[in-house]
Amino acid sequence: MQQQVGASVSSEAVVSVKGTPSVQNRVRDLTEAIESVIVGKPETVRMAGLALICGGHVLIEDIPGVGKTTLAKAIARAIGGEFRRIQFTPDLLPSDVTGATVYNQGTGGFEFHPGPIFANVVLVDEINRATPKTQSALLEAMEERQVTTDGVTRDLPNPFFVIATQNTVEMAGTYPLPEAQLDRFFMRLTLGYPETKAEIEILASHQLEHPLESMKEVLTMDDLLELQAAVREVFVHDSVREYIVQIVRATRENPQLLMGASPRGSLHLMRAAQAHAAMSGSEFVRPDDVKAVALSVLSLRVLPRADVRARGTNAEQILMKTLDSVPAPIPNPTA
Repeated sequence: MQQQVGASVSSEAVVSVKGTPSVQNRVRDLTEAIESVIVGKPETVRMAGLALICGGHVLIEDIPGVGKTTLAKAIARAIGGEFRRIQFTPDLLPSDVTGATVYNQGTGGFEFHPGPIFANVVLVDEINRATPKTQSALLEAMEERQVTTDGVTRDLPNPFFVIATQNTVEMAGTYPLPEAQLDRFFMRLTLGYPETKAEIEILASHQLEHPLESMKEVLTMDDLLELQAAVREVFVHDSVREYIVQIVRATRENPQLLMGASPRGSLHLMRAAQAHAAMSGSEFVRPDDVKAVALSVLSLRVLPRADVRARGTNAEQILMKTLDSVPAPIPNPTA
């Protein structure tokens, strides 16, 4: 269902985005490089690239062995960034993530030893295995892009991208992320099992060496920072902003949901739609761009009621009906 809006998204209203075609071409180079390693998952790779150029972080909920670590390594290789992997366990301390100040007997002074969080691409494996205190140390770094130890605040590298994973099968002995912490992530993705043809291709490509060994850098980190700046300049019409807010407000008013999306969800949805438009070669955001990213951005921000989950209805199904119920704006040439 669509509605006419008072102002049209006309060519005169569109603000030209310098380098938008470059965004499309550069992201295509990025995704093609990653797809040479992650076979048969083009949409997941595309959405991971979208989150990267938005400056957001990704939560991957999936079973072991489907390529989560490989995806993070491939992204780091593609942008020439430093990669670190942190295995979250119940005995992991916040200082094991952020770093610690230790005494140097040689110099007679204290020195800060950076933790693995000081990297461009950080894979946090099984984030729900660590205690809430350690989870909070990571999520603070994700939100503030800095860590504070012994009263000293230190900035994290720029760009900074976190991919966190959760095993959706083995939940015993875990500390599930509360909704307030899930909201810190930009989007949630899954990889899943590959198709038969893709799995055969994976076997062939791994027979002699891992595809990561021959992967080349396709973007510099300066290129990535330019892409992140360009995405923010993609034009968003007032009617599209209103459409985004209406979608988010509909999740708050949905009786099937115990909790709807936050204002941060609105902002992330707009940013993701801007990136989707730029990746498609457009200089402005259309309602279809919003719909294309809504499930990935909002699904981790809404909480279905217990009785709804018991009937087998998940957040994605509820969100799909919500999107269908909110009228999308269309250009009004007479406005």
